[in-house]
Amino acid sequence: MFPEYRDLISRLKNNDAHFTRLFNEHNELDDKITGLENNPVTESSAEQEIAVLKHKKLALKDELYEILKKADAEGK
Repeated sequence: MFPEYRDLISRLKNNDAHFTRLFNEHNELDDKITGLENNPVTESSAEQEIAVLKHKKLALKDELYEILKKADAEGK
């Protein structure tokens, strides 16, 4: 996610608890979605849950991106 900000992400993860929490939550959602999608037993019955989780994940990604853009602009 955001390879152009790899160094900034590392720095923020070490210095910004809010960013770290959002980043970890995004990764946890990604893992949960992948698990649901790859499980043939739950895949069809969990379509609604998967859609909700993807929406939450996207919102987190947008928030992370805004933090990265702001931090990048402040760092220049």
